[in-house]
Amino acid sequence: MGWNKRTWMMLAAVSGLLSVAFGAFGAHGVSDPKAQEWLKTGAGYQAIHALATLACALFIAQGARGARFAPALFLGGTVLFSGSLYLMALGAPRWLGAVTPLGGLGFMAGWLVLAWSARTLRQDD
Repeated sequence: MGWNKRTWMMLAAVSGLLSVAFGAFGAHGVSDPKAQEWLKTGAGYQAIHALATLACALFIAQGARGARFAPALFLGGTVLFSGSLYLMALGAPRWLGAVTPLGGLGFMAGWLVLAWSARTLRQDD
C-alpha cells in the first residue's frame, strides 16, 4: 500500500471512526473529569483533522499539488496530539503531555501547507 490519495482517504476515514469511538468513550466510559476532558479534546481535534485530510483530496484534484504533503502532517499531528491525550486519559504518565504540542505544530504545518498550495489554484472570477 503506497502513500497515495486512496491511502490517505482510507486513513482519514479510520481516523474519523476512532475520533467517534474515543469521544464516546470519554462521554460514557470514564468517570474521571480530567480523563473525560482529554478524551473530548483529543476526539474533537482528531475529527477536524480527519475531515481536513479528506479535504486534501479536493485540493489535489483542483491542481494544488503541494497539498499532497498536508495529510501526513494532519495524521501525524493526530497521533501526537490526540494520541498523547488518549494515553494520558488511559493512565499513561502526565509527562506524555509534553508531546501534545508537537502534534499541534503538525496540525498548524498542515494548514500552512494547504494555504500555501491554494495559491497555485486557478482563480474562477
